[in-house]
Amino acid sequence: MKLNYKRTILVGFAFFLICAFWQAYDNTIPLILTNKFGMKQTWSGVIMALDNILALFMLPLFGSISDKVKTKLGRRTPFILVGTILAAIMLICLSFVDAAQLKKINKVAKIDDPAALAEIYEKEADEELMTPGGETFSLKTLYTEDQFTAIRSQIEKDGKTVTNPDYTNYVVPARQAYAAAVTASEPGTLLLFIIILLIMLISMATFRSPAVALMPDVTMKPLRSKANAIINLMGTFGGIIVLGLGIVFATSAVRNSLMSYTMYFSVIAGIMLLSLLIFMLTVREPQWAKEMREDSVKYGIEESAEDEAGGNRGLSPEEKRSLLFILGSIVLWFFGYNAVTSKYSVYASNILHKDYNLTLMIAQGAAIVAYLPVGMIASKVGRKKTILAGVIMLAVAFGAASVMTSESPTMLMNVFFALAGIAWATINVNSFPMVVELASGANIGKYTGFYYTASMAAQVATPMVSGFLMDKMGMKILFPYATIFVCLAFVTMLFVKHGDSKPIAKKGLEALEDME
Repeated sequence: MKLNYKRTILVGFAFFLICAFWQAYDNTIPLILTNKFGMKQTWSGVIMALDNILALFMLPLFGSISDKVKTKLGRRTPFILVGTILAAIMLICLSFVDAAQLKKINKVAKIDDPAALAEIYEKEADEELMTPGGETFSLKTLYTEDQFTAIRSQIEKDGKTVTNPDYTNYVVPARQAYAAAVTASEPGTLLLFIIILLIMLISMATFRSPAVALMPDVTMKPLRSKANAIINLMGTFGGIIVLGLGIVFATSAVRNSLMSYTMYFSVIAGIMLLSLLIFMLTVREPQWAKEMREDSVKYGIEESAEDEAGGNRGLSPEEKRSLLFILGSIVLWFFGYNAVTSKYSVYASNILHKDYNLTLMIAQGAAIVAYLPVGMIASKVGRKKTILAGVIMLAVAFGAASVMTSESPTMLMNVFFALAGIAWATINVNSFPMVVELASGANIGKYTGFYYTASMAAQVATPMVSGFLMDKMGMKILFPYATIFVCLAFVTMLFVKHGDSKPIAKKGLEALEDME
């Protein structure tokens, strides 16, 4: 029995476009909210948690709904088709609203121009920074003359890199304060931005569970860790492409803090639609699902194709306990991991003064290298042991990153993030198969929903909690916070007793073949 790599890759295009979207979303939306609308980190965290709040009930709902749908395209494909198209359209619309807000705050660019800033400050020309609503904005209320002199003399004028803490301490707050004043005077743009954002997030939530459930629909149980490695590999490629575009568009450069995202978002939407086209032209969901059920009977995994297709067995008390501990572990490691992913662009810009795109690309690249070996290792030593090793690596990476400063070697942070990428690949490849291992063919979408309910429950809370702590205790609390929750996940994972793949009963000459 061998995994059909070609089919798995084609199925993975759905996850490819999902990850491309979320990489762009996580990296740019926090910057838009703070730089252009002047939001505090806490409220930015609330907005960033909206997708997770929606997902908390929409992912299990649409996972269960897709279990019951029967169309010529299959159970999952219709959701992927409609959801992707609507989300891509909304992403482009969102860029237009962003551009409208940028026009409103165009005078704030003077705060980043040392020469213009000097003129404004020295003349105390408040009218130079008058908001569209007529309110004036005084720089002298934000910093003293000595502080301003330090800013003028030390900030790099080209704006490509800023290593001076005076920029973070004085210029960034001034810029954001002006943006907040503009937003308060004319909140309509922010309201429209949030409405479009909600429609876009709902569109993504309708097809995420169906897209992920498609892999176990067409893959036999013992091969799902390997298949999930391919699916995650596809998702990682999607993320890396977007990070590469971030470097091309210089989204992390200080000089582009107030850039227009219209072209950038349009390219992301194009990537999503192209991936959807490949998926629709190549994936034959009903046929492949039928062949999987027949192969499951052939290899003795299920007694009949009907059992795999329509069975809905209950769990024993021991299995339920393991399921709860798996889901609890997922909550905890996402509490740590998502805090970093949702806040790292802000952390890197303000604390480390480094290009977050490059660092995240290294993490993604390390994950790519790890996915296939991790899937193979899990088939030999078991999913649980492999996950525990990944949790240890993630805790070490985050713990070490917590001591990094702007003066630390960039290469050192890259090493820590490479370790984090390998660790996250190790966890991700095996955690989802452990959950759906307990499912039958009739409720894979439902159990996929369980998996995402656990991960999203953490992602609802952690951007807000971490954002609140960063506001109150300083941004440096981010990595210690993440490390603590990852360590707790190691403890809960020790109590999991079910979810590893069962050995295949080989027959005849097949017993002489190695399972691949």
